[in-house]
Amino acid sequence: MTHPGLQDGPIYLDYNATTPIDPAVVDAMLPYLTTYFGNPSSAHAYAETTRAAMATAREQVASLLGCAQDEIIFTGSGTESDALAIRGAALANRFHGNHIITQVSEHPAVLNVCKSLTRLHGLRVTYLPVDKYGRIDPAEVAAAIEEQTTLISIMYANNETGTIQPISELADLARRHRILLHTDASQAVGKIPTDVQSLGVDFLTIAGHKLYAPKGIGALYVRRGLQLEPLLYGGGQEHGLRAGTENVAYMVALGAASVLAREQLALSQPRLQKLRDQLQQKLEQRLPHSVHLNGHPTDRLPNTLNISIDGILGEEVLAAMPGIASSTGSACHEGKTDPSAVLSAMGQSRERALGALRLTLGRWTTAKEINAAADQIAQTVQTQWKSRDA
Repeated sequence: MTHPGLQDGPIYLDYNATTPIDPAVVDAMLPYLTTYFGNPSSAHAYAETTRAAMATAREQVASLLGCAQDEIIFTGSGTESDALAIRGAALANRFHGNHIITQVSEHPAVLNVCKSLTRLHGLRVTYLPVDKYGRIDPAEVAAAIEEQTTLISIMYANNETGTIQPISELADLARRHRILLHTDASQAVGKIPTDVQSLGVDFLTIAGHKLYAPKGIGALYVRRGLQLEPLLYGGGQEHGLRAGTENVAYMVALGAASVLAREQLALSQPRLQKLRDQLQQKLEQRLPHSVHLNGHPTDRLPNTLNISIDGILGEEVLAAMPGIASSTGSACHEGKTDPSAVLSAMGQSRERALGALRLTLGRWTTAKEINAAADQIAQTVQTQWKSRDA
């Protein structure tokens, strides 16, 4: 069954940027946009249904992560969850230490909140390098720890390359030193197992629109007993950590999306990996000795293929290929294209980074689309090669 938003459009290979909302998620949330409007904080009958729906949604997200219901805080986005975890933990523990550890290839939602803590509060941040696959070395994390370190923030899986970090190993390290560990799992949730007990993390970020829920909803797992400084002050909603009248419909949506993710993970993971590898193999066959994988060859998300192709610019290939919706990771500023910061951090040359394509698959990707996409990409690249040789 095709998603209604993908019918008659280009082949969608940009699931890491955002996912279409699953129709079942829309069905679950619609009554709370229409019929059930009550403020959950009220004391009358209209509040009972919305309050119960919030509790159910919280339990559904908690079940996906393997944690207690009261350890889930709903937020407005993955970005907000990152800020609540990092800023909240840093400020709540500022009398115990003023040092944070992260990595250079984090999402801007992590990097920029770290920079703000330095600018506004004088905290020190160590930005550790990654290897050629985009993975951090736990030994370098251990070497960076000092007496003043209170928090480590390392993403679970990279949004551009799909490279998976050794979070459980880092959690063991952090626990031995009595340091808190946050992981941004926005790209990982629903694609690989994210049981917080197995991972051993203290905070974990979810972004709804990476999980077939709407944009504008996220969640943060906060291990029971930990203290955070709130981002928003007000009426005390979300255990006092995120004030403001709750967005019940979107909470319901994230709960429904979590149920689907939990039910489908065992089947979706091998299916997507097979299609991803099929796409890579077809491109390598059509463009021999010119396709280079960016990211870890095995420890990466099953849906993510980031490749560089010799002799091309990724942006130009996408512009010449309206039949495929994808991305490059490069940043465009006033007509100038800068290479992906993630690929640059991995030591890739400017030429290779600018030749990258990020092709990410999802729930409605089919084998037929993969074959068609491989043909379109190969034909477009070959046409550009010929035009430059002429």
